[in-house]
Amino acid sequence: DQHIKGLKALGADISIEHGYVTAHADKLVGTNIVTDMVTVTGTENLLMAAVLAEGTTVLANAAREPEVADLANCLVKMGAKIKGIGSPQMEIEGVKKLHGTTYRVISDRIEVGSFLVAAVMTKGKIRVTDCDPHTLTAVLEKLEEAGAKVTTGEDWIEVDGTGEHQAVDIRTAPYPGFPTDIQALFTAVCSAAEGTSVFVETIFENRYRHIPELIRLGASIKVEGRVAVVQGVEQLSGAKLCAGELRGGAALVTAALAAEGTSEITGVGYIDRGYESIEKALRSVGADISRVGQQSRN
Repeated sequence: DQHIKGLKALGADISIEHGYVTAHADKLVGTNIVTDMVTVTGTENLLMAAVLAEGTTVLANAAREPEVADLANCLVKMGAKIKGIGSPQMEIEGVKKLHGTTYRVISDRIEVGSFLVAAVMTKGKIRVTDCDPHTLTAVLEKLEEAGAKVTTGEDWIEVDGTGEHQAVDIRTAPYPGFPTDIQALFTAVCSAAEGTSVFVETIFENRYRHIPELIRLGASIKVEGRVAVVQGVEQLSGAKLCAGELRGGAALVTAALAAEGTSEITGVGYIDRGYESIEKALRSVGADISRVGQQSRN
């Protein structure tokens, strides 16, 4: 709804009927847009519309996630005129057309963070290369707080999680705060850590759908609204699990790697949306994991 209101302000004709979105615009005209809440995809959609709109658009309360800045930088290389990249307010002067370019997209910080968390969960050690440590500051700080040793270079991160793990409290927030997309992975880590952790999810509703599955593994977790209280247990045990969404599915894989015995996870099509052949990547660093049959990749 946030970006649809913004697109309408730019001059688009948008209607939603019976679950279908119909959009039309003869011409977009720059304007001032202030979203009610920070939205990553909404900011990106409005940014792409504004670069070809007539006149100037001021986009306030813009998302500051690295992916937004990366898109803006790519658009600039294609001929767009954008000021304030990486800040909460961007000014876009529309151009008549864009041109082709060659551009290298930044690494997926959520995928990077997922592998780092998996290493800690299994009390292992891992180095992830071709990444930007600065985009994961909040996550790395929490990994250190949990007891892991973190070392970084210009384009790599190494995490040593071989020691004992302590409970940490997590409150998700827009960038540069703790990312909601890694919250589920940390609930997995804390389910086997020493002590009690409190999670507060401030970004999305229904972000704890993975928790009933973690409980199948033996986790002790209570949820009330946007708050989850995780009491660490000594050992998780394998179980049959079902991934109901992307990040929760990755958390189940992470927890299953550390659980005693064998786990089987269905619904891997959700996980495939955000991780290319996750089982191959994990096997390359020693995990005992394999894909069974031809599960959906939708």
